[in-house]
Amino acid sequence: QVRLVESGGGLVQAGGSLGLSCTASGNIFNIPSMGWYREAPGKQRELVATITSGGATTYGDSVKGRFSISRDNAKLTVYLQMNSLKPEDTAVYYCKMISVRTYWGQGTQVTVSS
Repeated sequence: QVRLVESGGGLVQAGGSLGLSCTASGNIFNIPSMGWYREAPGKQRELVATITSGGATTYGDSVKGRFSISRDNAKLTVYLQMNSLKPEDTAVYYCKMISVRTYWGQGTQVTVSS
């Protein structure tokens, strides 16, 4: 059984920074794609960022230049560094890992106050 555990969410003022991490455990070894998505109240879940095992990254337009995704393959962990946060970044952030199957984390709340 594979489990993704996220950490690092919380409350921050606009302009501040937060870091998220997500670690996989269980019967999973090779994870070609890791990523972060977010879901704000009343909105659809949207892409934040993805990263391949080779380090290639993609970002949603709204976070380009402010957020940075990275990963540690040995630790089966993906990170998201969020800088210059805005109130519109408020959402539940989910990590996603794609191996033979697709796995989602339980979500962590990020709240940015104005």
